[in-house]
Amino acid sequence: MSINNNLGRQVLVLNQNYEPLLVCNAKRALVLLFLGKAEVVENSDYFAASIRRRFILPSVVRLGSFIRRPRLEVKLSKQNIFRRDRHVCQYCGTSQGTLTIDHLVPKSLGGDDTWDNLVCACTVCNNKKANRSLKQSRMTLIKKPRRPHYFSFIQYSIHNPDDNWKPYLFLGKA
Repeated sequence: MSINNNLGRQVLVLNQNYEPLLVCNAKRALVLLFLGKAEVVENSDYFAASIRRRFILPSVVRLGSFIRRPRLEVKLSKQNIFRRDRHVCQYCGTSQGTLTIDHLVPKSLGGDDTWDNLVCACTVCNNKKANRSLKQSRMTLIKKPRRPHYFSFIQYSIHNPDDNWKPYLFLGKA
C-alpha cells in the first residue's frame, strides 16, 4: 500500500470545547491544519508524503473556533431502532436469526411509530406476542425503549474506533 493511501484514513474532529463534531478523512484534516483552522490533539502511527516532506497524520484534531450546531436528533427508522437496541431481541436477548421491529402497542390497538413504542424483536418473540399489547401477551422487555440521545447514538455507531478517540467519545482510556 502506498504511503499516500493513508490520506483516506479517518480522523476525529473535535469542536473548540473538545466535543466530538465529526469524522473526516486525513486529507481534509491536513488542510484544516495547514490553514490554521485546527490543531493536532493526537497523532496516528501513519504517514503521508509530498515530494519534499513526510507528514505524520493526525488521529484527532481540534478546531480553533467554536462551531455552533443545532440540537441534533436521531431520525426514527428501522435501521436506527436496530442500532439503538444493538441488534438484540428486547424480549429474549438473542441476536441470532432474523430480527424484526415490533410495536409494543400494535397499530391495530392505536399504537404509533415512535421511539417509545418500537423495539427490536426476533421472529419467534414477535410471533409469540402477535397482535397484542405487552400486558396482554404477558411478555417483558429487557430494557424500556426510549429516544436515543444523539451523542450516545454516535458512540453506538462507531465500530472499532481508534484507541486515541476513546477518551473523547467517553469510551474509556486509550
